[in-house]
Amino acid sequence: MPPPHPTTHTRIESDSLGTVEVPAHVYWGAHTARSLAHFDIGRDTLPPEFIRALGLVNQDLGRLSAEQARLTSRTRSCW
Repeated sequence: MPPPHPTTHTRIESDSLGTVEVPAHVYWGAHTARSLAHFDIGRDTLPPEFIRALGLVNQDLGRLSAEQARLTSRTRSCW
């Protein structure tokens, strides 16, 4: 990860390898920050059609589980 801009707010995260600065607005920690700095990852995205297909499959699995009473009544109400 490139060094943060001087006006960018950061926080310090730590892991077994030590501490690392992470932008304050992100939800990841030290492991992800190190991966972004050392590996060419995180720039590829999945097509929206694929994401929608995953959502539809997940929705159908939720409905099936609800029909088979594998979910709590609170969770079933979401379907």
